[in-house]
Amino acid sequence: MIRIAALQMQTAGADTEANLERIEQAAREAAQSRATLLITPELGVTSYGGGKDILDLAEAVDGPLVARLTDIARRTGVAIVAGFAEKADGAVYNAAVYTDGKGTPSVYRKSHLYGDYERDLFSPERPSTCLFVHAGMTLGMLICYDVEFPENVRRLALAGAEMILVPTATPMGASGSFIAEKMIPVRAFENQVFIAYINNCGHDDRFVYAGQSIIAAPDGGALAQAGLTEMQLVAEINPPAYARSRRENSYLEDLGTD
Repeated sequence: MIRIAALQMQTAGADTEANLERIEQAAREAAQSRATLLITPELGVTSYGGGKDILDLAEAVDGPLVARLTDIARRTGVAIVAGFAEKADGAVYNAAVYTDGKGTPSVYRKSHLYGDYERDLFSPERPSTCLFVHAGMTLGMLICYDVEFPENVRRLALAGAEMILVPTATPMGASGSFIAEKMIPVRAFENQVFIAYINNCGHDDRFVYAGQSIIAAPDGGALAQAGLTEMQLVAEINPPAYARSRRENSYLEDLGTD
């Protein structure tokens, strides 16, 4: 069993220092809550709505932004998942990093870019299986629109993910509410995994965000939910508590059976 924290965050736009300070504050609060992992939103370090300015803020994974996140994780004892713009091989990716302050950071790049806005800024990565172990639990990562494709969640579940972390920047609207309230619990249920879907909130120069972050359990229930404003969620992730659900809903075991 692990305890996780999730920051539904109002970013300070392109002010990366202010965003990092907010993440550090959340990591300290997570440590006080005895959480060992903090999840933050899509592009929370550089802001989702920064437009072309994001390209100037993009850094390699071995650059100062990830180094700062790693230092925060080391000092607080709380591992961090944070969204940032990654520069690599002449391209810029919408990425998320996991760092526990000790080992080599794990980076996931968004494969399914949403709309012309994202496609004008980022290069898509091929769908990939990004897994890492935190406190003995196998975790995977996706970013926002990726989770809306069932194949992505199923691929991670079949690879052994017990929980999938999804930094997101879903805008306000009926579809955003449907995704958080209906789709995420179904994704968790049909794959018998935990899903932490953590959104931006408030607004920036381009978008108004839906909030409504949710941490869903394998039985489709919500372990924690947020409203529209900035807040920090905390949830206990206890896989053995859902053994009955896995027995009764054995989708992964029954794939391909006659």
